[in-house]
Amino acid sequence: MQPTATHPRPRVLHVTQPVDGGVARVVRDLTEAQLSAGMRISVACPPDGPLAGSLRRIGCDVLPWQATRSPGPGIAREVRGLARLVAQVRPTLVHAHSAKAGLAARLAVRGRVPTVFQPHAWSFEAVDGPTARLALEWERRGARWASRVVCVSEAERATGERAGITARWDVIPNGVDLTRFVPALEPREATADPLVVCVGRICRQKGQDVLVRAWPLVQERFPRARLVLVGDGPDAAALRRQATASVRFVGADDPVPWYRQADLVVLPSRWEGMALAPLEAMACGRPVVVTDVDGARESLPAGLASHCLVPPDDPAALARTLSGLLRDPHRLGALGGLALRHARAHHDVRRTADAVADMYRELLGAEPIECREPLNT
Repeated sequence: MQPTATHPRPRVLHVTQPVDGGVARVVRDLTEAQLSAGMRISVACPPDGPLAGSLRRIGCDVLPWQATRSPGPGIAREVRGLARLVAQVRPTLVHAHSAKAGLAARLAVRGRVPTVFQPHAWSFEAVDGPTARLALEWERRGARWASRVVCVSEAERATGERAGITARWDVIPNGVDLTRFVPALEPREATADPLVVCVGRICRQKGQDVLVRAWPLVQERFPRARLVLVGDGPDAAALRRQATASVRFVGADDPVPWYRQADLVVLPSRWEGMALAPLEAMACGRPVVVTDVDGARESLPAGLASHCLVPPDDPAALARTLSGLLRDPHRLGALGGLALRHARAHHDVRRTADAVADMYRELLGAEPIECREPLNT
């Protein structure tokens, strides 16, 4: 969005609680693109973790916002703190990422300025029982304070609609940096000890526990196969105790070299909007196996979907699919080429940033949203 005499540079406030993982990467990539386009960008996020430092290195204004990942007794304090930051920045638009930021930002702003909410997977899918019912009820009510709800896949939007959320929707698929995620200069030679790589925060959502349970079944056919888990998270310690000796945990390492070395990349998520790791792997020319959850089918080319989608929470099905693909290195190579072409054609982060800029332009060219009730934080 380029400034003009009648439309000065917008001041955008991004709000996020996650400071690592996919949401943080989306915020960082989007912020960099928007700064390059001449927008005035501030990001409110917890000061601990890698996101704040990476944003400052690209010249972004970072505002410390103390917030925890889960809702709880501190939510009123978090909303008040965010309301003070909004008053300080005086943004022309607020863009809130994921459940906690979406909750706090909409309560803090309540329609005073155009507000974009991007769930990055729905909060009510992440919990069970009464907590899920409360999360769903909030999403239904909170939608009135969102000028747009941005989903990263049609499936994520459809899930929201089926759940009874009435919103003004935009679907903008995730993209990745195609200058960073590129294939290795030399293609990997097929070996007798195939390498499978999983990249993601080690937590229930990403399903690495399913993969660890599936892995002994893969090793029955491929005794020398290796599995590498890239990432960290709350379930890492417990998973290390369950894993066999052929499973390596490398922590929050740079995923690019691992993508390039992998024969196959896998992400066995229980829920998603549209995960970044499969897009990154495909941009590196690697085939991916993913679970058939929201956004997964849309992120794959048709030629991969027929080979590489498995049901969630099914270790046996996951093991069969991994073993079947590892058995045929030539097919893996062909699927990797198909994946690379698809990522380049459909998931360039610059394309994503352009779509977001178009949405901002539409919102800021319209009348401001009327404040529907006073701000009492």
